[in-house]
Amino acid sequence: MSQSVVTDRIEPNRGVIHWFRFASPYSFYPMAARLEPWFWILAIAFGIAGLWVGFFVAPTDAQQGEGYRIIFVHVPASWLSMFIYLVMAGWAAVGLALNTRLAGMWAQALAPTGALMAFLSLWTGAFWGKPMWGTWWVWDARLTSELILFFLYLGFIALQAAIDDPRRADKAGAIIALVGAINVPIIYFSVKWWNTLHQGSSVSMTKAPSMAMTMFTGMILMALCFWMYSIAVALRRVRAIILEREAHTDWVQQLPEVKA
Repeated sequence: MSQSVVTDRIEPNRGVIHWFRFASPYSFYPMAARLEPWFWILAIAFGIAGLWVGFFVAPTDAQQGEGYRIIFVHVPASWLSMFIYLVMAGWAAVGLALNTRLAGMWAQALAPTGALMAFLSLWTGAFWGKPMWGTWWVWDARLTSELILFFLYLGFIALQAAIDDPRRADKAGAIIALVGAINVPIIYFSVKWWNTLHQGSSVSMTKAPSMAMTMFTGMILMALCFWMYSIAVALRRVRAIILEREAHTDWVQQLPEVKA
């Protein structure tokens, strides 16, 4: 009986230790290689389904006509631009607090994809705004704060590229990421805090969506596509960063792709 009790108490800790080993670049690298293709497959599948529903199944909007269909790219890109920044800042904080190498690599890997999403959000918003507002750009609270987010991504990338020592670059980038994180809630709540041209959220966690179900379905499918794409690209990029930073180690030099 006592042996069974001791075993039961130890087993959960073994599981935790098993997952913690993936915090090492050596253990994470092969797992990332196995996971990446699955996320590419999911991204393609969700993308095809989302585009089909969004452009061929969803009805024409009564007020905005066919032009509203830009939301199937604009809204997911906007969501991901904010979400990726928070994840990037989270990894940067972990790396700063615990001095873990992989956390800094993850933050560096996520930044270009987050910048891409912010860029898509701004440009698709401009294409949407021209027929709706009669202008490509206004210094609207949400547009301006999203532009600041884009510059924060670029600043993070530029600062890390300017510092030769990766560990110092991670720490410097973490400070920008953490300070800039305050901009994310400003983007989200800007339409509530200020009188802006930008319309309010059509999707909320606390109430039913204020759009046709087919529109909502298409938007969610495209959001899942963007999410899976972001993970797949980040896995690819973090593997490249691992190879670059760990090039001096024996296990990297023994990899087939490095030998080739």
